[in-house]
Amino acid sequence: MNTELFIARRILSRSKANFSRPVVRIAILSIGLGLTVMFIAVAILTGFQKEVREKVIGFGGHIQISHYDENSSLEAKPISTHQDFYPSLGSAKGIRHIQVYATKAGIIKTADQIQGIVLKGIGPDYDLSFFSKRIKEGHPIQISDTGKTNDVMISKNLASLLKLRLNDDVRMYFLSGSSTLGRKFHIAGIYETGLEEFDKVYVICDIRHIQKLNNWQPDEVGGFEVTIDNFNDLDKMGKYVYRRIGMSLDAKTIRDLYPQIFDWLDLQDINVVIILVLMVLVTGITMISTLLILILERTTMIGILKALGMTNGGIRRIFLVNAVYIIGQGLLWGNLVGATLCVIQQKYGVITLPQESYYVSVVPVNLDLWNILLLNAGTVLVCLAMLLLPSFVSTRISPVKAIRFS
Repeated sequence: MNTELFIARRILSRSKANFSRPVVRIAILSIGLGLTVMFIAVAILTGFQKEVREKVIGFGGHIQISHYDENSSLEAKPISTHQDFYPSLGSAKGIRHIQVYATKAGIIKTADQIQGIVLKGIGPDYDLSFFSKRIKEGHPIQISDTGKTNDVMISKNLASLLKLRLNDDVRMYFLSGSSTLGRKFHIAGIYETGLEEFDKVYVICDIRHIQKLNNWQPDEVGGFEVTIDNFNDLDKMGKYVYRRIGMSLDAKTIRDLYPQIFDWLDLQDINVVIILVLMVLVTGITMISTLLILILERTTMIGILKALGMTNGGIRRIFLVNAVYIIGQGLLWGNLVGATLCVIQQKYGVITLPQESYYVSVVPVNLDLWNILLLNAGTVLVCLAMLLLPSFVSTRISPVKAIRFS
């Protein structure tokens, strides 16, 4: 058996009767609490970012293909669906789906209310999974290849503002050239995403209504939305799509379209970085204090081991093994408590938030194995690096003085 490991284990087993026992427990508790805080902070941050990103992407896809338009108008120039990339782009590596869409600005008028809206038209190829998960009343509209439907989906926010209910008929008005056109729609579904700036504006309908309002041909649309497999590949896939669509069209990522939202999400990283730095510093300082106490308590033992011929490196390794044990115990409890609290929040939504301020009604958590492994590995590495300096204290102990004054 390795000598340093054997002695380190004996120190740990004998420490129960020594002064260092409560100190070791405090160190384990400190590491456990520190890791729990870091675990929860990272889980909440990544969960919050993921939830808000998915909501924004649900309204516009990861990448939007449209005509070049310096004014960014909702009245986009029509694009023919007879493109080399459609629908073959949807089967490219890293791309999940491609779908058509069109938008048109309009007004909803009720008996006593008027509200500006954006009518978003979708086709039979549209992936409705995003809205299906967020339908509060009714059902998602069904778009078929055979005929046009008058069903629409409006948000709970808009329905409350205009005092509309499920299955109500609603009249909307649109400008077409110099004339005003009116259309009557039927509310088939009421959704809620929590993104107020989107919920209070978007009404989802059959794209053929917009084609008729704009006097477009059946094969003309406002643009294409592309969803990808991994958000981290957004910039790379955005460049790939841009190269595939040719020179006459433009491709913008969702980050380009809504930079204010994504910049705000990126700012949240600063808060978590501060928490991580503070927790690691507290944990490291606690471990330094614990290791110094262990060394000072074993001064006589260190002197005897040196007199018997053990090197300074061997002495250092003994106490580093002790430190690794303490860190390991702290990490075990920290992960266990952190994961348990996150699972409870994920399943039952114990902690709630004002949705109008945070875009989510409950605190979201994201349990990502890779993030957990990086968090644990980083904690171990930083703590061990900080422990190298106090471990050198054992090398300064003189065997003659240690034995003489024992």
